[in-house]
Amino acid sequence: MKIIKVLITPIIQKHWFADLLFAILRFICGMLLAIDFGASKFGMPWTPDDRNLSFFEVVAWFPEDVASYGGIFAIAPVFFAWMGAFSEAVGGLLLAIGLKTRVASFLIMCTMLVAIFMQKWNQGTWGMLPAMGFLWISVYNLYLGSGRFGIDYLISKTLK
Repeated sequence: MKIIKVLITPIIQKHWFADLLFAILRFICGMLLAIDFGASKFGMPWTPDDRNLSFFEVVAWFPEDVASYGGIFAIAPVFFAWMGAFSEAVGGLLLAIGLKTRVASFLIMCTMLVAIFMQKWNQGTWGMLPAMGFLWISVYNLYLGSGRFGIDYLISKTLK
């Protein structure tokens, strides 16, 4: 129970405006991560070119991409692809609403580190910038938690 309290209880800023600013950034980045980056790894949204393909043909590109990283990723590419897609889509939604913020931030942080070093590294700074932005947001949310404008804050108040 103590570890749950530690994971859920956010650090509250001195002024509510700081918590609001962090919440706005958390929400925008979480929704962008879930809708724009995570959803595409599940084969959505469908494009006109995808209409004649099955769901499995559409999502097959991501495990192949993960396998090309080599090492442990080549051993279990489907597992790592689904973990990456899960952390972006579901973790992004959890981050946006401030639920299990630290756990979601940790998963997003791991995924973004893999994206930066295994996928985007040779594309230069501009190619790495989206993953770096999500990494920065996840690092400070890993430390701060949801702040006072998240579901974790409401849960932590009831646990006291």
